[in-house]
Amino acid sequence: MTRKTHFDAQHWDEMYRSRDQVFSGNPNGVLVTELGDLPPGRALDVGCGEGADALWLARRGWHVTAVDISEVALRRAAAAAADVQDRVSWTRADLLTAPPGTGAFDLVSVQYFPLRRQPGHAALRGLLDAVAPGGTLLFVTHALADLARQQEEGFDPDDYYWPADIAPLLGPDWDILVNETRPRVAPPPAGTHHARDSVLRARRLA
Repeated sequence: MTRKTHFDAQHWDEMYRSRDQVFSGNPNGVLVTELGDLPPGRALDVGCGEGADALWLARRGWHVTAVDISEVALRRAAAAAADVQDRVSWTRADLLTAPPGTGAFDLVSVQYFPLRRQPGHAALRGLLDAVAPGGTLLFVTHALADLARQQEEGFDPDDYYWPADIAPLLGPDWDILVNETRPRVAPPPAGTHHARDSVLRARRLA
């Protein structure tokens, strides 16, 4: 029987403790490509990790609520944020059970965050509702085909949302600007097969 991967706070804390730096320290390529020209406002960085995306946004004038379930990751991120500490709020929370405020953000950025499916799409609805009218949702994952080998490790893609699942749920209040799978703009992380990204970018109309 295949063991199910359990992404709880302990899992993430242990991962971050295992190395002095888990990620490259650079912002995700899709974020830079899609949002480089977007005027700054209020942003929610979902699963901020070591904070590279939040710092990139803050240094471009955004006021960022950077959320992660890992206290270890948040401490590491805050230590690198001295120059923008007034524009980033590092927040420990589980967005699967504690949704953000309705209409509170001009940008909700979800970069490679394992958003587990729930009855009634409760957690997903919470993130969608957090986007203010005129605001942007950017939801990015690795391409499903590149994740096939991870199923042997207990990761079942059917347990999680992918951009292609979310687009049909948006409805008439949204304008879908991008919904595609494309090559990564940066090399894949070492030891992985993540050569392509699946990207959903949508603007809330009302």
